[in-house]
Amino acid sequence: MSPLSSGLLGDLDPTSDRAVFRQIADQLREAIDRGRFREGEKLPSEADLVDHFGVSRMTVRNAFSILQGEGLVHAEHGRGVFVRPRPPVRRLASDRFARRHREQGKSAFIVEADAAGGHPQVDSLEVKEEKASQDISTRLGSVRRVLARRRRYLLDGRPVEFATSYLPLDIARGTPIAEPNPGPGGIYARLEELGHRLNHFDEEIRARMPSPAEVKTLRLAAGVPVIHLIRTAFDIEGRAVEVCDTVMAADAYVLSYQLPAT
Repeated sequence: MSPLSSGLLGDLDPTSDRAVFRQIADQLREAIDRGRFREGEKLPSEADLVDHFGVSRMTVRNAFSILQGEGLVHAEHGRGVFVRPRPPVRRLASDRFARRHREQGKSAFIVEADAAGGHPQVDSLEVKEEKASQDISTRLGSVRRVLARRRRYLLDGRPVEFATSYLPLDIARGTPIAEPNPGPGGIYARLEELGHRLNHFDEEIRARMPSPAEVKTLRLAAGVPVIHLIRTAFDIEGRAVEVCDTVMAADAYVLSYQLPAT
């Protein structure tokens, strides 16, 4: 039975001044929001929608384009249009850097992947010394050169974020932090072993559309924005010991926060 024969979509309103392709997009969006079409499920084909609404294929394609631009669906060549899965990773800001995770030998990404029930991987790893940009230098207290650690994170084989950590050379040079694999618990565990007990993190977050390079690196579908996060880690002496510049696929994450009431 065609999915349209069970009343999942209504009819067009001929009295509306809203364009027909936008009315179709509205109906499909509502059906997705109400769970009539579930995550990963294929939407009705162009032919089904043409027959149901009595419109041209181009009108249907324009409706699909709107939903793709909103990041609700993605098209697979030769297969059809599918509802995009909801974000699989919940990033709990108040817990992800808890010391107990480092003491258990887990980095923040591994903690999140475990909670999501996914398999974490890191690739495209690069570790090198370089000149600090003006912004990074300012955040780290006017350092001139830094150790930069660049890596891409994957969940179940899908790229979900890439990040660059910048650390002052007087802290990181000649330590496990300068190795490709810094060891259990990641670089924060190593910083604390070096005497830089972490006190707090400052984060700046904004959403934006990705650059062409970010689209390629994260394999983003059309219309999917990114979350750009810059985090600075401070030790108990008040020194900034790391700046992490992270770009995340917005359709892969939910950012979750716990805020005090007083």
